[in-house]
Amino acid sequence: MKRTTFGLSALVALVVGALAFTTFDGGTISGKITPADGASEVWAISGMDTLKAPITDGAFSVQPAKAGSYTVIIDAKDPYKDATLKDVKVEDGKVTDLGEIKLD
Repeated sequence: MKRTTFGLSALVALVVGALAFTTFDGGTISGKITPADGASEVWAISGMDTLKAPITDGAFSVQPAKAGSYTVIIDAKDPYKDATLKDVKVEDGKVTDLGEIKLD
């Protein structure tokens, strides 16, 4: 009985130790803006979490985003209008590619 208890305790300690060094990678929201110089930054909002990323040469990558649903706002420069994309789904360890976003 002592041997089983010790073995189980060792297994639990090993699993807890391995999880202690696990890092949270989150997911990524990426996309491309057209025209490339039409916006300066992008915001991703989910509940109380707000992430911001620059737009460089028309491309952006928001990370690390927790898994969930986001509203993505493209902060457009004049004369263009801001673009809002709702219900953008993010999964841990995956890239959510929004593709090309054309500004009006």
